[in-house]
Amino acid sequence: MASRAHPARPRSTSGDFLNLVFVLLDSLNRWVLDSDEFDTPNLDRFAKQSVEFTNHYSGSLPCVPARHDLICGAWDFLWKPWGSIEIWEEPLTEALRRENVCTKLVSDHPHLFESGGENYHVGFTAWQYERGHEGDPWRTRPDPSWLGAPSYGRGWLPYDYSRGAFRTEEDFPGAKTMSAAARWLRDEAPANSGRVDLSGWPLGREKQDRFLLFIDEFDPHEPFDTPEPYASMYDAAWEGPHLIWPPYTTTGEQILKPDEARQVRAQYGGKLTFIDRWLGLVLDEIDAQYADDTAVIITTDHGHYLGEKDAWGKPPFPVYETMGHIPLFVRWPGVEPKTVDALTTSVDLAATIVDAFGASYRHKTHGKSLVPLITGRQPSVRDWALCGVWGREVQLIYDGTKYTRAPDGDNLPLSLWSNRWSTMPVWRFHDLKLPPPDDRATLDKMPGSKIPVIRQPFREGDMLPYWALGAFHGNHLYDVSSDSEEVDNLAGTTRETSARDLLADALREVEAPSEQFERLGLD
Repeated sequence: MASRAHPARPRSTSGDFLNLVFVLLDSLNRWVLDSDEFDTPNLDRFAKQSVEFTNHYSGSLPCVPARHDLICGAWDFLWKPWGSIEIWEEPLTEALRRENVCTKLVSDHPHLFESGGENYHVGFTAWQYERGHEGDPWRTRPDPSWLGAPSYGRGWLPYDYSRGAFRTEEDFPGAKTMSAAARWLRDEAPANSGRVDLSGWPLGREKQDRFLLFIDEFDPHEPFDTPEPYASMYDAAWEGPHLIWPPYTTTGEQILKPDEARQVRAQYGGKLTFIDRWLGLVLDEIDAQYADDTAVIITTDHGHYLGEKDAWGKPPFPVYETMGHIPLFVRWPGVEPKTVDALTTSVDLAATIVDAFGASYRHKTHGKSLVPLITGRQPSVRDWALCGVWGREVQLIYDGTKYTRAPDGDNLPLSLWSNRWSTMPVWRFHDLKLPPPDDRATLDKMPGSKIPVIRQPFREGDMLPYWALGAFHGNHLYDVSSDSEEVDNLAGTTRETSARDLLADALREVEAPSEQFERLGLD
């Protein structure tokens, strides 16, 4: 369908378009998309229209640290585990505000609205939260007509109360989020100002003739709960309540029987097909009104283990390809579909968005704009990328190689650098918190900042986030260009010496904390 012509407006300094729609689908398994296992017709058609980045990796993990990468443009997993935007940095929304860009967030992601993620949304011009997903404390009693599904030992969750409010497909959070985003594009986006005279509006809103729509969609993250026909679409023979909660474990064969493993994977597939169907509303609206002047990015924060490496969910585990090697598709006005094999990572998307609108950050960042790769002006923008989870292994990706280095002995020293003390909330255990700053704490400076930062060292016996606990599995070195299943661990060979040196150089370049060098045996 031909797009509607817009009145003449200023153009971006870095591209020949006005607007950008960013779609984050949480826990999107790249390897599932590359197969024909589950139906994703809307993602498939978008991919055919896009620049596909085949060598794109996560940075900080899991959910909220990943959003920090995407919104602040800086890796934070070397400094802190899970937390808000710090006072020495700014979100991309502030950079875009200085360029009079309207920013809209539509999301059903509960972690953005609880302790540790509560200020990521406030910088948007406007934001909309669709209620009821996973741990969202939305309802105060259950609906007796819906009895829930097995939780694999998770016990009661807020979802057990919320789920009873979903009576039709349209009631599910993913459907509501995509519907709201499509409705905003149709009725409220500043590019629609050609339909309404806004010249008399206050606060200079008539100047916001460009927009960023940021859709943070929690699907296909668990619970893998969908209505029919999706729930039975990929495992029609299953009888009884659907298994919608994957166990977070690395010993799946001891917990899941083969038919149960098939069922959990099928429920993920049902959730993926479900959200793909509703994503189509947004893509259709873009095609109808904005195809000629709006860039569209679709990606994820990280993958999700569905039995690969005998792992399920996101357990304390090295970041294998299933988790860290993620999909990225970019549809850019004036650029033909193609494949880009250059190395990219999540912080680069923040740099790309800011660059696309001719804006800039005011704090030190780590991202490289992908605009030169998209337009073909450069063959690459970076030589290496970092990836990891605070308190776990640190990973370096470079030249078709992945080096994962574990702590050299005990998982100490380890410090948390933050002026916003928080960690991932644990339902039912509100008193289960990280140790507050005490007489061990000192003030230090983050790279590129003059603001004093609390630097709190941990000691043996302190509570750590659950992902920083558990066993480590030594160092890993893989030639992922030829060994994508990561079978042949080259750690301990002569190749590890150069990998170790490159990792140390990379950590020095980002001015990583000294305790990281010590705990990893790199000092």
